[in-house]
Amino acid sequence: MHPVLSRAVEWIRRRAENVVAALLAVMFVAFIVQIVFRYFLNLPVGWTSELSVVAWLYMVLLGSAFWLKEDEEIRFDLITGAVGARAKSLIALAVSVAAVVLFGMALPATVSYVAFMKVESSSYLKIRMDLLYSVYVVFAVAVVVRYAWAAWRALQGEAPEEVDIAHKGHGL
Repeated sequence: MHPVLSRAVEWIRRRAENVVAALLAVMFVAFIVQIVFRYFLNLPVGWTSELSVVAWLYMVLLGSAFWLKEDEEIRFDLITGAVGARAKSLIALAVSVAAVVLFGMALPATVSYVAFMKVESSSYLKIRMDLLYSVYVVFAVAVVVRYAWAAWRALQGEAPEEVDIAHKGHGL
């Protein structure tokens, strides 16, 4: 990858990490506020729950679109773990092309549906649903770009990175 592009991707990844951390803090504060209002003040509030759901939605979609690295994604690699580098590249190419085609085909309908949702708003916070769910369009475009890049790398003959599941941070 070109050094300027690599620095830009790392900058975006760091900013996404900042956003994810801020959203996690928002969820935590909303949770504490909900506990205080419900159990100490005996005034149950619903907006804290809605805020937590919105923060979770944004955290998951923005985090997976811009923050997660390829080796941190959940994968079923029983087949790719048993084949050579050339076969791994072919499998990576097939998966990447399928993701680009499927998300690309769904994108116009997704944008249309999200735009249609402007007629609805959230229950407590009264935020228009098209604004809330627009994050999915950002996620879908990021997936198309990410997998188009993965397809390009596979066409160049680069095999996907080997993932050492015993390495710290890989969930084992």
